[in-house]
Amino acid sequence: MAKNKGKQEILLESGTNEIEIMEFKVANNLFGINVAKVREIIMPCPIKVMPKSHPAIEGVIKPRDQVITLVNLPEYLGLPSSPEGVRNLFIVTNFNQLSIAFRVHEVMGIDRISWTAIQKPDKTIYGGADGVATGIAQCEDRLITVLDFEKIVADIAPNTSIQVDKIDELGDRAPSTKPILVAEDSILLAKMIKESLSKAGYTNINHCSDGQEAWDVLKNLDKSERLFDQVACIITDLEMPRMDGHRLTKLVKEDPYLKDVPLVIFSSLINEEMERKGKALGADEQLAKPDIVHLVEVIDKLIEKAEKKERESK
Repeated sequence: MAKNKGKQEILLESGTNEIEIMEFKVANNLFGINVAKVREIIMPCPIKVMPKSHPAIEGVIKPRDQVITLVNLPEYLGLPSSPEGVRNLFIVTNFNQLSIAFRVHEVMGIDRISWTAIQKPDKTIYGGADGVATGIAQCEDRLITVLDFEKIVADIAPNTSIQVDKIDELGDRAPSTKPILVAEDSILLAKMIKESLSKAGYTNINHCSDGQEAWDVLKNLDKSERLFDQVACIITDLEMPRMDGHRLTKLVKEDPYLKDVPLVIFSSLINEEMERKGKALGADEQLAKPDIVHLVEVIDKLIEKAEKKERESK
């Protein structure tokens, strides 16, 4: 175990664009979840039904001292309930500052792969462009559908996701044409982020669907033009096909031309360990979703600080 822990710590600091995926089955369909979201796997335990809840919510469980909502994943995905002879398991997750359990049929194991081995699904997979498949992972001879658990929870409980109306708390704001680049693979969350930033006055937003697309945009900036007129701030998610947010952060902060552009990691996975990694890679700020008001305040501060630094250096 010590050897494995050391390897994980090397990956933690280096931004190697890798992910550990836990494979599980629902009705003989192979799915995956980022291990960073998984707190534990437990056997089924007593469930307290909650009246008038979403059809996919079975109720709540209390495996220890914490009450946790249980989502019936087969029900949510429209797949058959437990096949005969297959035991159910509960995957207890933690993201978006929430602990939620998901019923699955089998847990198969864990694979470490590169984000480059994960591709965006086409429009026919689990609801199309607005569906819940964030990527298709190639693991040896297996294709694994990586589910967008943030989207699943947002569908079931919209109040747990980004609330665009909260921007009103910031009061009246002057419009800004400062260019902001947003790297976010979830179509739903990207739309919410863009709407929130627009409501906050930021009208020049360039959305990229993953870290690789964002990096391609940044590499092709016109170096004869003022940098901050092309990109004044970068907002990146962590989990994205092809290139994750940590790899993007590493590339930006190691690039002599781009390193002074403020970069904010805005992710459901922010915790003490992830903060340590992001700090080591040079991220200017790291915020946990869905705190969109704080994100706007941080963008304001970082853009002002970067431009002041630029003026003083002349």
